[in-house]
Amino acid sequence: MQKRWNILEADAGKVSSLQQTLKIHPVLCRILVQRGIETYEQAREYFRPRLETLHSPWLMKDMDKAVNRILRATGQQEKILVFGDYDVDGTTAVASMYRFLKKFHTRLEFYIPHRYREGYGISKAGIDFAKENGFTLIISLDCGIKSVDLVRYAAELGIDFIVCDHHLPDETVPDAVAILNPKQKDCTYPFKELCGCGVGFKLMCALAERMDLPAGAAYEYLDLLATAIAADIVPMNGENRVLAHHGLIKANKNPNYGIKALATLSGLVKELHITNLVFMIAPRVNAAGRMDDARKAVQLFIAETAPEALHYAEQLHNDNTDRKEADKSITEEALASIRSNEEWIGRKSTLVFQPHWHKGVVGIVASRLIEHFYRPTIVLTRSGDYAAGSARSVPGFNLYEAIHACREHLLGYGGHFAAAGMTLELEQVDAFREKFESIVSASIEPRLLIPEIIIDAEISLKDIRQPIYDILCQMEPYGPENLRPVFLARRLQNTGYSKIVKEEHIRFSVKQDNVSITGIGFGMADKFPLLLQSTPLDIVFTIDENEWKDTKSLQLRVIDFRLSQ
Repeated sequence: MQKRWNILEADAGKVSSLQQTLKIHPVLCRILVQRGIETYEQAREYFRPRLETLHSPWLMKDMDKAVNRILRATGQQEKILVFGDYDVDGTTAVASMYRFLKKFHTRLEFYIPHRYREGYGISKAGIDFAKENGFTLIISLDCGIKSVDLVRYAAELGIDFIVCDHHLPDETVPDAVAILNPKQKDCTYPFKELCGCGVGFKLMCALAERMDLPAGAAYEYLDLLATAIAADIVPMNGENRVLAHHGLIKANKNPNYGIKALATLSGLVKELHITNLVFMIAPRVNAAGRMDDARKAVQLFIAETAPEALHYAEQLHNDNTDRKEADKSITEEALASIRSNEEWIGRKSTLVFQPHWHKGVVGIVASRLIEHFYRPTIVLTRSGDYAAGSARSVPGFNLYEAIHACREHLLGYGGHFAAAGMTLELEQVDAFREKFESIVSASIEPRLLIPEIIIDAEISLKDIRQPIYDILCQMEPYGPENLRPVFLARRLQNTGYSKIVKEEHIRFSVKQDNVSITGIGFGMADKFPLLLQSTPLDIVFTIDENEWKDTKSLQLRVIDFRLSQ
């Protein structure tokens, strides 16, 4: 699939000024300027994130109300229920809050709604559980901002709510005792992009301060918070960067038993990086809710011994194995379905449906299909008497609006710009497919159907040296708004030693002005004939370190390449 290359610009004057100040390679200064780092002070905060720069939790609207209600509950020995969503953000938030409150309050339980029996967020079943078991306060984490009716229902039963959420509020918010959400219009908290676990962390910080607990009482859970930040794909700048940086230090020096157990089962023997949290830890936690019951993810993170944590980690690991098998087989079925229907191949959208597909992986499968057919995609399966599923978009296209335009075919739907879910009558699937295709065809810009690679800077091979790589490592943790820098090198020659490895990957060996370097291109074997031509190549890549037999060397991790113009 041909891709669009988009090379970012940077103000030359600002780059030059920063280079004079920092005395590092201009290509790095160019990338820093692109990321809003223009002065020595900004660079110092970026490269040396400090917990002291975190904002006061008391700047968040309703923080005093939340703290006062919790302290009243603990003082009067009320039963508190910590309630959270079934994904990584929700389960880490619940585990952190539960363990924190457990330091000074014993009448405490947690509740994670079942993905399929109760659905997303606060559930009536959860509130009924609270009533039946004598709970008078529920603290919801990573959910609740849209649960106006359910919070009212709880109040009618004599149960108070403290809502900790980070999702965008509607015009009407629940009538809770306190709502902690920096995205509220009248909340003056300076950083708006905390994840759900991050909002819970702020509440713990405020409680620790009010109760004169040690300064680090809430910091014990920074490794869980870093996992949530990584998994929830929130911007990796501002407070998130500080929290993720120190959370990774905690995860490597003195990790939560659950994180350590999952890392062990994942085969990780080296230092944990943010990518390990994203690709090794998070999928195993999410798999619990997708394939079975996410309660065990919280039990993993609140385990008080290594053997107990390993017990739950093995269950999550097995769930993830099942998830991968379901994901692989459904993706293969869906691709075969598209390829066997000539009319579908040329469409601007994809909608596939099979009643036997596992509901827990349809969102993942939608993302997989976009890797093959780059366009807005919906994957549906049967859920009871209805069809239900998930949608994923391509960058730049408002998926929620397109689905909203098809609402006459739907029983229910929700989501945002990039992802959504929906439920419909089984007999409406074909009509919904056609309407969705007509809406997407009429509204999507053609360029959005071609994958885009954002390139930070052009670089020469002679400049790919250890000092640059060392600084790139100091730019971690990477994530949205601070992605791993992507480079372009022009007019490289194949040395003749490039080859296909394991039938689907390319081991590169290229040179430029007598400087040669190796690289790896995963899944690129179909483009190998380009390397056999005598024409120079332009290659897009990140800079990586290859370790072989105790010897380390820099290499290119190739993202795309084409013949030079």
